[in-house]
Amino acid sequence: MEDCSGVAVGVVGGGSCGKKPFQLARSLTYHHHQGHRPAAASTARWRRHQLADEPRAQRPQAVVLYTTSLRGVRRTFTDCSAVRAILRGFRVAVDERDVSMDAAFRRELQALLAVRCRAFSLPQLLIGGRLVGGADEVRHLHETGQLRRLLEGAAGQDPAFVCDACGGVRFVPCTGCGGSRKVFVEEEDSVVRCGECNENGLVRCANCCS
Repeated sequence: MEDCSGVAVGVVGGGSCGKKPFQLARSLTYHHHQGHRPAAASTARWRRHQLADEPRAQRPQAVVLYTTSLRGVRRTFTDCSAVRAILRGFRVAVDERDVSMDAAFRRELQALLAVRCRAFSLPQLLIGGRLVGGADEVRHLHETGQLRRLLEGAAGQDPAFVCDACGGVRFVPCTGCGGSRKVFVEEEDSVVRCGECNENGLVRCANCCS
């Protein structure tokens, strides 16, 4: 007779139904149980393949604009305002980083441009982590319609939006030192430099720059 696995089983006494069947050989038993492992492995491979085919939620690509609010150089200030206006026309959320408000942004941009062997200039636009360029490049891309395609996938924002917390400045006084850049440490009985704010006693607005 054959069991459900199709392996022939001998019966003591020439086929008597009252006798116990022979025990399967140890080697056969081992291979029989080992046969379950490929099934589990194939299931895991199928699951990985299924997960690979499942659509994944894509994060909106970030739009970062390095600018300055200082009017010391009229051309630079005008270019920053022009690029800002172009981006507002596309109703996209822009992470504007004013280098005059935080020296860390200036160092950040300097390092970014140095890697690409470019001289420091403002404004500078990045979309999805890729450097687009300054005002001339942005104007050209806008006029040729390429800027719209580059901004596809960026988070949207009402151009009339003004943050209630910072009024659109994107910085607020440090709550740890009140903007004084100094804090008193009771354990040391001394005044030390606040480690939470920048050189102007400001921190990024958590309401609109998170």
